[in-house]
Amino acid sequence: MNATTQPAAFSGPAGPSLDRPWLKSYPSKVPQVIDDASIGTLNDIFLKARADYANRPAAESFGKRMTYAELGHATDAITSWLQQQGLKKGDRVAIMLPNVMAYPAILYGVLMAGGTVVNVNPLYTPRELTFQLQDSGARFLFVLENFGATVEEALSDLKLDRVVVVKPGDLLGLKGKVVNLVSRHVKKAVKPFSIPQSVAFTSVLAEGCRTKPQAVPVTRDDIAFLQYTGGTTGVSKGAILLHRNVVANVLQSEAWMRPFFGERTDHVMVTALPLYHIFALTVCALFMTKIGGCQLLIANPRDIPGFVKILKKSKITLMSGVNTLYNALAHAPGIREVDFSQLVFAVAGGMATQETVAKKWKEISGQPIVEGYGLSETSPVVCANRLDIEEFTGTIGYPLPSTDVTVRASDGSILPLGERGELCVKGPQVMPGYWQRPDETARVMTEDGYFRTGDVATILPDGQVKIVDRMKDMILVSGFNVYPNEVEDVIVKHPGVMEAAVIGLPDDQSGEMVVAYVVRKDPALTAEELREFCRENLTGYKVPRRVEFRELLPKTNVGKVLRRVLKEEVVRPHARRD
Repeated sequence: MNATTQPAAFSGPAGPSLDRPWLKSYPSKVPQVIDDASIGTLNDIFLKARADYANRPAAESFGKRMTYAELGHATDAITSWLQQQGLKKGDRVAIMLPNVMAYPAILYGVLMAGGTVVNVNPLYTPRELTFQLQDSGARFLFVLENFGATVEEALSDLKLDRVVVVKPGDLLGLKGKVVNLVSRHVKKAVKPFSIPQSVAFTSVLAEGCRTKPQAVPVTRDDIAFLQYTGGTTGVSKGAILLHRNVVANVLQSEAWMRPFFGERTDHVMVTALPLYHIFALTVCALFMTKIGGCQLLIANPRDIPGFVKILKKSKITLMSGVNTLYNALAHAPGIREVDFSQLVFAVAGGMATQETVAKKWKEISGQPIVEGYGLSETSPVVCANRLDIEEFTGTIGYPLPSTDVTVRASDGSILPLGERGELCVKGPQVMPGYWQRPDETARVMTEDGYFRTGDVATILPDGQVKIVDRMKDMILVSGFNVYPNEVEDVIVKHPGVMEAAVIGLPDDQSGEMVVAYVVRKDPALTAEELREFCRENLTGYKVPRRVEFRELLPKTNVGKVLRRVLKEEVVRPHARRD
């Protein structure tokens, strides 16, 4: 798999807790280490949940619930169909879906067949989709019909055995027909498309039910996910997440959370973040399976009025989100009519949570936002605040059990408490490396086996970790990474552009916004024309919010564009006025 050796896990404090000050701040019932080998694979977690929680709801979508037993039957059919199509252990299967009922069944169907899941953002353009599927070598693709036209456009450059077309109402029974009708005709969200030899998801279920799936000997060292990310360098690549990595993070999360919600069996987790994002994948889909909870799947979280209507009808106990989502909900009409009396906690990750948003959310829900931190390369959770905080802390909390962190200088030396440096992580949740990119893997690992996050942080005296800034030029838009290199590469393909530089600037709604500074080749080129060009080649959140034309861009004496100078020109004057 072209990866480095799995980093050694933190097995417990080797000396006084001064070496790891966060251990003194742990809640009394949270262990310092986990037995990450107590459960072998994600398949084992699923099989146990299927047996122990058969009659409990596993997921809810559009008002319809599916039990763990029903999820198990659908999973068997998908596993069997994939095996009938010739899927072999280790083959990659791409899932290009929002949060619809079919997603959990497909997820576990692939894993039970011994396959590797490649999560794909459904909003990707044909160019982005082509790169990810070519790089991963995916043999199969499950895609929502709303995005079939994108697949059709990219198909000639792909080597897929089969494409499975999913409808929003699949696995919803009779109600699903209504959902599909609304999606197709009322919202007119489905563009006509033609994908030769594609198969409907309903046919997959029907064909798969005819034979029992074959058991596949999946091990802890098999690859569960190729989770694509730009990491700390901006080059899109697949983080290899072994079953052992993700299982460890599920167990770490449970060890951190379980003391605060006990053994109750009726948890409902609001799952609005897309399951193709590593945060929702682990904290919602996989963690809820481990504890026998129900995922309340929100297919379109951008529809805030619709989202609020769903919340009004639901008895939610757990919630996950990002700053922009909490902010939108907090200002939505009708949010105060939602019953938050059963809410145990609301966690946030993916981007920095703003204090004003946290205060507003607590005032409405009665619960503070519990912020955490993680990356695709760490499965993802590294740190989290205690769940018993009364007010928002502004930190990312403490390293989870079996996790060690250090703050390092540019030469790799470990810095003392309170000093700023690059946050580095070691633990059983850390990936072994990037898919087919040993050079990139070597670049992000220290000699003693720590993953270099690329984030500037400091460790406070009590062990809390505070993120100060990012070392690279990555832009974080509503929790999603945007890499200037990729956006610049698209912009300069326009015939009217000479050169371009892209930076991120603060934005109240999305945390940061993408801003492009462009030197024109064609004086008639307009900002809107260029933004439209970007929309054709980039996912929406990557498209520059602002385009500014300049005669020259600041550069070094060797011709490298100085993004830092562009940013300082905008940010510093505002900082002085404040």
